[in-house]
Amino acid sequence: MYRWDGGPALVQTVDFFTPIVDDPFVYGEIAAANALSDVYAMGGRPLTALAIAGFPKEGVERDVIARIFQGGFEQLHRAGVALLGGHTVQDPEIKFGYAVTGAIDPDRILTNAGAKPGDVLFLTKPLGTGIVATALKFDRIDLAAAADAIESMRTLNRAAAEAVAPFAPSDAHACTDITGFGLAGHASEMAAASHVTLEIAAAEVPAFEGVAVIAAGNRSGGLATNEEHFRIGVDVNPSVASAFTPILFDPQTSGGLLVSVAEGAAARLQAAFDGAGVRVWRIGRVLPAAGDTRVRVV
Repeated sequence: MYRWDGGPALVQTVDFFTPIVDDPFVYGEIAAANALSDVYAMGGRPLTALAIAGFPKEGVERDVIARIFQGGFEQLHRAGVALLGGHTVQDPEIKFGYAVTGAIDPDRILTNAGAKPGDVLFLTKPLGTGIVATALKFDRIDLAAAADAIESMRTLNRAAAEAVAPFAPSDAHACTDITGFGLAGHASEMAAASHVTLEIAAAEVPAFEGVAVIAAGNRSGGLATNEEHFRIGVDVNPSVASAFTPILFDPQTSGGLLVSVAEGAAARLQAAFDGAGVRVWRIGRVLPAAGDTRVRVV
């Protein structure tokens, strides 16, 4: 974020990745939604974007490349974001995404550092996109079974962010989007930045249908890295089903928002999400810091 004198602050982010679905248009849509998500998670309004892409010199038809760009462009259009240009390089593996510039009120910035004991935790999208994407890559799941996860990845966090935006900083304390570090990782970062412990109720955490069944056989490299890096600060109660652990650490693409809100404002925020047509789950609460434990799963 860069604060200008006498006006809204500038917020910038960048994200791009390799294909996670076969449909090039949908891949473009997901890449755009994912890149825009950081701005929404901070309470900002994305304004412009620059495309970033890498394509092999041979082996990819021009129509495929065009469809990727078209999918991304239409997603940007839905978000009211202007595409200003971009840059493409030759690369052995397809990569696509955007650098996004937005505006934000410097006095109403949502970060992951403000969660307070007593807060309620809300999550706006189910988990499991990394597990589903890995299964798709190796033909271990059909498109019909993956449809809900794909639709979720295509869905902008705009409506969810706009539902949170009217809440005063004294009510909406912290927010982050759940992406590459998974729920465990991003919750751990929120806990560390806020000097608290987050308690997550495993039974209340949403996952896409069938994900628990295929999780053990579709662990991505990112999932293993997340578990290795964050596991030391995550205390999982022995009563929690073992199938939940990979879902907890699964890296998400275009995941939902994790919002920490004062308990007295929780019902109003729930109503705001409902009014915006955003499905939301109340997944836990914020506790005083408990030693080295950043996340407690019960």
